[in-house]
Amino acid sequence: MIAHLQRASHTASLLAYLYGPGERGNHTNPRLIAGDGHGAPIEMLAQPDAPAYLAHALDAPVERLGARAPERPVWVCSVRSDPRHPDLTDSQWAEVARRVVAATGIAPEGDPDACRWIAVRNQVRLVHVVATLAREDGGVHHAYRDAFHLQTECHRIATELGHLPPAPRPTPSAQETHVPAPYITINIEPSGSVSAKGASDGLSATLLKHAGFQQIEDWYGRRHRLPTTTPTADRAAIATHAAEMLRAARYSVDLDPDLEASRLSTPANPLGLYTAGAEVLRLADQIRAAENGAGLAQAVDHLLHPEHGVLERVREALETAGEQITDLDDEAYALADRFGFAAEFVSAAQSELIGAGRELHRVSDSQQDHTKAQTQSPAPPDARSAALATSPAADKAKASSALGNPSPGVGAAVPPPQVPSPRTR
Repeated sequence: MIAHLQRASHTASLLAYLYGPGERGNHTNPRLIAGDGHGAPIEMLAQPDAPAYLAHALDAPVERLGARAPERPVWVCSVRSDPRHPDLTDSQWAEVARRVVAATGIAPEGDPDACRWIAVRNQVRLVHVVATLAREDGGVHHAYRDAFHLQTECHRIATELGHLPPAPRPTPSAQETHVPAPYITINIEPSGSVSAKGASDGLSATLLKHAGFQQIEDWYGRRHRLPTTTPTADRAAIATHAAEMLRAARYSVDLDPDLEASRLSTPANPLGLYTAGAEVLRLADQIRAAENGAGLAQAVDHLLHPEHGVLERVREALETAGEQITDLDDEAYALADRFGFAAEFVSAAQSELIGAGRELHRVSDSQQDHTKAQTQSPAPPDARSAALATSPAADKAKASSALGNPSPGVGAAVPPPQVPSPRTR
C-alpha cells in the first residue's frame, strides 16, 4: 500500500477535478465514502452539487482564520493498494481513510476540534483523502511529520490485510550445508594480457571460452587468457562478462578492479552507472547556458514541475526508500525516519519555490527592458549647448561676468550669444 501526500491552494478546483472525468478519462463513478464536516451534513449530498458544497464545507474553518490561513491550506493524500491483491470495498477504504487522518493528526480519534476531511473514490484501488489544515478551535495543523506517520500506518494496514509477504523463516543450522566453491582469479599480467587461473574443470573452461578467452594447454597446464592487443574497454567487458557467468555458476571469482566494466567511464557518460546524476548534471549545464530569463525559466521548470520535476522525483524516491527499509526490516525505523525527514525537507523546498517560474519570466522582462535602455544611444545635445561648450567667446564672457567686468564689446543688455549661422561662400 503506497500513499502520496500533496498540498493544494484551492479546494473547489481540486474537488472539481476529482469529481470530473480526469486527465485521461479514467475517473469512474466519483463518490464520497467517508468524512467529517463538524456539523456540515456532507453525508446528505446531491451528486451534481457535491464539489461546490464540499468545498464550502471544508473551507469554512480556513475562512475564519483570515490572514492567518496557510498559503496552501488543502491537504491531499492519495492511497493506492497493491494490484496483486483484490480491491477493497468502499467500507474498507473508508476505514483506511479514517486511520490515515488519525495517524497523521489531521483528525485524531475523539478530537472534537480536528480538521475537516472527506474521502473520495473515483478509481479502482485508489482513494483520495482531502482535508483543510484549519482546526475548529482556530489552530493550524502542522504537517511536518505527516509523511513518516503515513508510511508507518500504511505499512501496518497492508500487513493486517495480508498484502505484505511473510518474513522469511531462518534456516535451522542443522539444515545448512556448505559446499566449497571453486576459486578462479582473473587479473592483468605484467605483460598486459588478461589471464584466468584457478579451476580447470570443463564447465569453467566452457564459460571462459564463451566469454572470449583463448584456451592454452602447455606444460604449465590449462590456462585462459586474452591477447595483449585486446582494447582496454573490450578486455574489461569480456572479463566482467566471464566473472558474471562464473559467479552465476557458483564459482568464487576474484576479478581485478581494473577489469570491472562498471568502473570505466566514457565521454558520453562520465558518471558511469550514475545515469540519474548525469541527467541532473546536464540540466545544471542547461541552466548555466541560459541566455535570458525565459530560457532560464524553461530549464528550471525541469526542476520545479509539480508532477514530473526533479525535486518531485527525488521526494518520491526518498519516501519509497523509507518505505522499503521498513518493509525489509521493521526494526530499522530510525533509518526509515531519516529518509522520511529528507523527503519532507525536499517537500519544503518545493513549497518555498512555488511561483518561482513566473517570477523568472518577470525577471526576463525587466532584464530585456534594462538591456534595451542600455543599448539605446543617448540623445544628442542641442546645437546651442554644443556651441557654448566649444565657443571661446562664450567662455570669456562667462569669466568676465563672474568678475563683475563686462567683456569688451559686450553691454549689459546684450542677449545671450546665439549659434552663428554657417557662412556661405
